[in-house]
Amino acid sequence: MAASRATPPLLKDLNERTVLEAIRASAPISRAEISRRVGISKPTVSQALQSLLAAGLVRETERGGDGPSYGATFFEPVPEAAFVLGLDLGARFVRGAVCDVRGEIRARQDVELTARTAAASLDAIESLSRSLLEAADATPELVDSVVLGVPGAVVAGRISLAENVTGLEGDGFRAELAARIDMPVTIENDINLAALGERWRGIARGVDDFVFLSIGTGLGAGLVLRGELHRGHNGSAGELDYIRVGLTEDIDPCAEAVSALAQARGAPAPHDPPAIFAAARAGDRIARDVVDEECRRIALHIVPLAAVTDVGLVVLGGGIGANGDLLYDGIRARLQAWLPSPPRVEASSLGDAAVFTGGLAVGLRAARENVFVNRAR
Repeated sequence: MAASRATPPLLKDLNERTVLEAIRASAPISRAEISRRVGISKPTVSQALQSLLAAGLVRETERGGDGPSYGATFFEPVPEAAFVLGLDLGARFVRGAVCDVRGEIRARQDVELTARTAAASLDAIESLSRSLLEAADATPELVDSVVLGVPGAVVAGRISLAENVTGLEGDGFRAELAARIDMPVTIENDINLAALGERWRGIARGVDDFVFLSIGTGLGAGLVLRGELHRGHNGSAGELDYIRVGLTEDIDPCAEAVSALAQARGAPAPHDPPAIFAAARAGDRIARDVVDEECRRIALHIVPLAAVTDVGLVVLGGGIGANGDLLYDGIRARLQAWLPSPPRVEASSLGDAAVFTGGLAVGLRAARENVFVNRAR
């Protein structure tokens, strides 16, 4: 008897979840079309719709397009059922966006850091979070989660290998941030989030095996295998700086190393990477030699990744990685010569939005589940 009594609520949940996913995938959609698509009878669909309407997860809407509706009622998800904040803590800025439960971005803003410290980061993130919610006309109570990308390895909320922001390492930052903004906070490595952002809405959409390689102030990689983020045993997969351990040759492709190389080779000042790439575009021979060496260094970091994982795509991001017009031909030529099956090399299509876009993707997956589980009965 106990098993018999438990079955109807389980079936009811299953039917409601199935109907809700059909509406999310194909809104605006009618009752009859839902029934046809998911293989559930119209009376059962009607019952599920009543529960979802009462819970505030779906609502009636106008039919899309110009065809006849034959008096049918159409349904769509309620976008304001939950919100997600995606944030990116960088060396100079905190960037962020807020989206509703449909995945539509309601607001995007950046805040400049006053210092590379945990204290300054907390102040900037708190200010940005409040500003984003105000711009999106949302309240903290409706935020399912805040997903923050940080420049370091993250395991169970504990941050390590975060050298760009003083005081960030340890396990207290997430708790202090959650207390200050009074919203649930999830912390993830920024490059991992960038990879997920590219897979959700960028150049890697639909690609199951690829690497996101970020080259700028620092160097890091986000590895996606079989459609899922690969964090590794210690949560530090993609820490490419360690590839150079034991090597006597300098193959560092990051900004400081590029500047040092340009100065050593006698390139015209200034020696910062933007100036070097600008000089190379203008035809300066020494700057072009520096860029060619940069191509070689980047390719040397891709080779071990490609050789071990056999990924089909490498997405380049970061301040240096964005200079595709000067880098990609040199990188691709070397990979073609060094590997039997070289991966495709492409530019990030999201740019500096990649990290917080990945944060939105992570938060949205959880939010859609949570609004269903916690719906009003």
